[in-house]
Amino acid sequence: MEANYPKYVLYGLLIVGSWLLSCLLHFQVFHLSLFPYPSYLLSRRVVLPPPLDASFLPPPPDDAAVVSGEGVERRRSPAKAEALASCDGRYVYVLEVPRRFQMLTECVEGSPVFDDPYHVCVLMSNSGLGPVIPPAAAGNATVDGDIIPNTGWYNTDQYALEVIFHNRMRRYECLTGDMAAATAVYVAFYPALELNRHKCGSSATERNEPPREFLRWLTSQPSWAALGGRDHFIVAARTTWMFRRDGAGDSLGCGNGFLAQPESGNMTVLTYESNIWERRDFAVPYPSYFHPSSAGEVSAWQATARAARRPWLFAFAGARRANGTLAIRDHIIDECTASPPGRCGMLDCSHGLEGSITCRSPRRLVALFASARFCLQPPGDSFMRRSSIDTVLAGCIPVFFHEASTFKKQYQWHERDADRRRYSVVIDPDDVVEGRVRIEEVLRRFSDDEVADMREEVIKMIPRFVYKDPRVRFEGDMRDAFDITFDEIMARMRRIKNGEELGWKLDGDDDVVAKDS
Repeated sequence: MEANYPKYVLYGLLIVGSWLLSCLLHFQVFHLSLFPYPSYLLSRRVVLPPPLDASFLPPPPDDAAVVSGEGVERRRSPAKAEALASCDGRYVYVLEVPRRFQMLTECVEGSPVFDDPYHVCVLMSNSGLGPVIPPAAAGNATVDGDIIPNTGWYNTDQYALEVIFHNRMRRYECLTGDMAAATAVYVAFYPALELNRHKCGSSATERNEPPREFLRWLTSQPSWAALGGRDHFIVAARTTWMFRRDGAGDSLGCGNGFLAQPESGNMTVLTYESNIWERRDFAVPYPSYFHPSSAGEVSAWQATARAARRPWLFAFAGARRANGTLAIRDHIIDECTASPPGRCGMLDCSHGLEGSITCRSPRRLVALFASARFCLQPPGDSFMRRSSIDTVLAGCIPVFFHEASTFKKQYQWHERDADRRRYSVVIDPDDVVEGRVRIEEVLRRFSDDEVADMREEVIKMIPRFVYKDPRVRFEGDMRDAFDITFDEIMARMRRIKNGEELGWKLDGDDDVVAKDS
């Protein structure tokens, strides 16, 4: 018995040791599940999606290889063949930019920048859509005529399209990591957000050096070499004029020369407003406040716009310009103020900060435009106004005062399905300023039936002028502003890949033609 004692002790020690090891592992697992990471690591969780490295995306799949008696035979499954066919000529390579060119690196959860409601990180939250518009019944001040639903609406910043577009591209079904297989290269740089970092009045060097540095980097990339950037496209979410400034001719100290560089001229560039007399880029709509996640949401909103009660003949939201530099605006405000009660609705944005805040309220703007038959859209800082998109959203007939403000001249891709039926009014501003016509008299000439027909055309255009929620899979069949824009870009890129040398028509009435046309 004594001789066997050490062996039993050894067995006991092994059993106890195994039990202690199990307890230790058990405690470690539960401890980590209760306290997974320190708070300082949690604070580094990125709010906006991290950059998508296209190099990690799979290339277009090859056909399955099957060895036969006569060599290698290629076969496809029906589902695989259908997927390949749907992406044929539609593959896109996403060129993500280095951190030094990224504009939202400080937008991480827990950052104090989110305490500032006007900080770019707040404005670009929700994948660029901005803060959710809170429900009207949640203790907010009521707005007369408020018809905005409680879901699908956001306080979207007018410069947010670069971020919205980028997030839509991340969900695109035909991305590839193979540059050689790509029909187009999307450049994920945000020129407008970069420009917004520099206040008006800063030096031309300060405003122009960052885009020049970016272009030096871009032209050094392998993707640029094949076609000199002609298969690249980029979104620049401001008007073309803001990116075509030079130091000598920029009296306000605003803008830069990003699009004036020859390298930028090789790319397909999307802006909010193009130069209709000398086109060098393509205009696409400003983002609205409505970002639907289903076709049903859009249909419901269209029904709301149709049923809206419209007591005013016309409406205007805007401000005068200093020293009467935009005389047509002065006349619009004066005529609206002098109109009989109930004839004109107006949001006067002239009164400093209070006026600016009032005119940035989506509920107030949509309520105003949804209460009027016609909505006046004179030029502002440039010809195209975001307010024009708000007008469409509200089902209000736009009234323009310059051809360069019209959808026909600016948003040709998106206006195209209007079947050329009348949906807007154009008034010569000189006739108004020089007293030959009054706006009210012009608009009262339209019969109720004509107004109803034009309004219906505007309401039918709503799907083409909104951007879907980029974070979710859209339910239903509907082409939005992104879909229309993207299809036109890819059609252009296929022509370039096929060897066409595309130029621009001199009259500015169309986008591009083959150079030998």
